[in-house]
Amino acid sequence: MSTTFTVDGRTVTVTSPPDTPLLWVLRDELGLTGTKFGCGRALCGACTLHVDGEAVRACVHPVGYAAGKDVRTIATLEESAEGRAVVDAWIATEVVQCGWCQPGQCMSAASLLARKPTPDDEDIDAAMSGNLCRCGTYTRIRAAIHEAARALDGEADG
Repeated sequence: MSTTFTVDGRTVTVTSPPDTPLLWVLRDELGLTGTKFGCGRALCGACTLHVDGEAVRACVHPVGYAAGKDVRTIATLEESAEGRAVVDAWIATEVVQCGWCQPGQCMSAASLLARKPTPDDEDIDAAMSGNLCRCGTYTRIRAAIHEAARALDGEADG
């Protein structure tokens, strides 16, 4: 049995069993290693990616779930206005320490900004609660999300 879906703008067909975690198909079969493994139980958020625009955990969603859908990984995050704003803010705010969780953090932040362009601290905390950072950069992550929201608001004004 095969599964066909779009990943980062290209259509792929994989032969992994449909219950194989999407994370393993992306990393092992397709060589897309930007999406990270953290816990394997959807508790840490390191494997967050977008499926049809929604932030999901690739470690617990089977590849069969992606059939016919649009999957976006960290590799194409900057193609959206929200993703570009998040990356720019992450750099300006110097969020990253070890970097392991950052692909998932950025994907969750971009998803939040796509849904709610001007989030308050409560919105950010709720959206990011499933993303753990072993280095404890939560204050900088929140600041970067606010900065990205301001940048997006400036684009809308300008």
